[in-house]
Amino acid sequence: MQYKTKFFLILFMLVGVMCFAQDVPAPDPEGRGINPPGMPIDGGLAILIAAGAYYGIRKSLKH
Repeated sequence: MQYKTKFFLILFMLVGVMCFAQDVPAPDPEGRGINPPGMPIDGGLAILIAAGAYYGIRKSLKH
């Protein structure tokens, strides 16, 4: 039961971080449509984080 609690706690913290990870840039006041370049967070990063969490939890449960 303790492992389920830890798992869901970590899961909710990761979801919370991912929800606030991207910020919408403000529009250009001069109307040129030029926004500063940014790095979008796509599904690949979410899969990588999930895989790392799975690996860490699995490793901690085996020891």
